[in-house]
Amino acid sequence: MNVFVFGSNRAGRYGKGDALLARQLHGAVYGQGEGLQGRSYGVPTKDEYIRTLPLEQILPGVRRFIVFASEHPELNFEIQALGCRLAGYKPEQIAPMFSGAPMNCYFHALFAAVLRGQGQAVKELPAPAPEPGPGKSQGSFDF
Repeated sequence: MNVFVFGSNRAGRYGKGDALLARQLHGAVYGQGEGLQGRSYGVPTKDEYIRTLPLEQILPGVRRFIVFASEHPELNFEIQALGCRLAGYKPEQIAPMFSGAPMNCYFHALFAAVLRGQGQAVKELPAPAPEPGPGKSQGSFDF
């Protein structure tokens, strides 16, 4: 199973960006701010008031995700460029937090470039097709 990994907020209010896609297309649970939800996994990048979290408060959620991904080799994790759109961070600030992620993690091209630049072997998400087919979303791929 593929799991869509997105930037969430601690309140679990998913109304914009990848969080909205996670809710609409991947089973994210409104009101659950972190963790596995349907075919998605939320990593908090904003607080309960939808304010951007400082980097040092995002890191523990990324670490919890890496542990979870390591414990679930049967799942493929599609890591979006979380924290780099609505939260306003640059890939160079967030991607290194995923250093040491297991090989069942597939990274958005922006994150993959940063991690490769650090000498890490990573798998990159395939570029999304212009239009999703029946039963597929643009953010979901078969591995």
